[in-house]
Amino acid sequence: MSVAVTRASTRPAAGSSSGESGSEARLLAELERLRTRVDAALERWLPKCGFGPGRIHEAMRYSLFAGGKRLRPALALLACELLGGRERDALPVACAFEVIHTYSLIHDDLPAMDDDDFRRGKPSSHKQFGEAMAILAGDGLLTFAFELVTRTPAAERIPALVREVAVAAGTLGMVGGQVLDLDATATSGGTAALLEEIHLRKTAAMILGSARAGGVAAGGAASDLAALGRYGKHLGLAFQIADDLLDVEGATEQLGKTAGKDAQAGKLTYPALFGLAASRREARSHVEAAQAALSRFGDRADRLRALAAYVVSRTH
Repeated sequence: MSVAVTRASTRPAAGSSSGESGSEARLLAELERLRTRVDAALERWLPKCGFGPGRIHEAMRYSLFAGGKRLRPALALLACELLGGRERDALPVACAFEVIHTYSLIHDDLPAMDDDDFRRGKPSSHKQFGEAMAILAGDGLLTFAFELVTRTPAAERIPALVREVAVAAGTLGMVGGQVLDLDATATSGGTAALLEEIHLRKTAAMILGSARAGGVAAGGAASDLAALGRYGKHLGLAFQIADDLLDVEGATEQLGKTAGKDAQAGKLTYPALFGLAASRREARSHVEAAQAALSRFGDRADRLRALAAYVVSRTH
């Protein structure tokens, strides 16, 4: 087990007296810097509340600027930098992945889906604006994501970036994973293979896509994109397992959404299928695999390695 993973699995919870390690503190500072850059770009590019049909833009902004880690855009920006690209090369597609992620949360919270009244500590979109407007806000964000990709400075890379976004978000990725998730329960014959397929599509596809898109924006070689894809796949699986664990062990106040809903709904999750200890081991195994995928990049990929360790040590 790598040193980074050992730290992640033993680090005290945030706010403890021992504090964060120096490497994690540096990572969090970098993530905050990237979050600020992404939020500024989104603020600049997304229509204001008073523009056009103002109610729809108000609803879109309500969810988009409700908080969040901005993991997917940060990953795209870090991957672009790793391959020698400039921030402005990847910023539009980085924002596109965050916009799509937000749309998916709005729709996930609807009564027809997960039926959750809270998201990021605030009333869900459908509780704030009604179900019809929440559906339209999600639709608007998904469409806006593809407009964002067209802002990529290197026009010749736009078709490849559109493909990365569409595959990650579509029926072979996130939407397909949501379909499988709706049909699966822990008591309906769910298997480890089905569980991994759900996680690969519903969560890992968007994280994998973010990493690859950052590489595409930098003009990366196919071999580099493949390595970033392997990294993103395992990072996404580790992230979702950690999410499943937080749903069992976390508090609603920390999570910003209702804790314990997976178990109440009988959902197929790693803790439901394997228990907590085995789930933690599986998450650490995926962290190690994600870090190993970056070996070709040497020390240049240290921030991405630290990010992989962080996703299993986070408390929300």
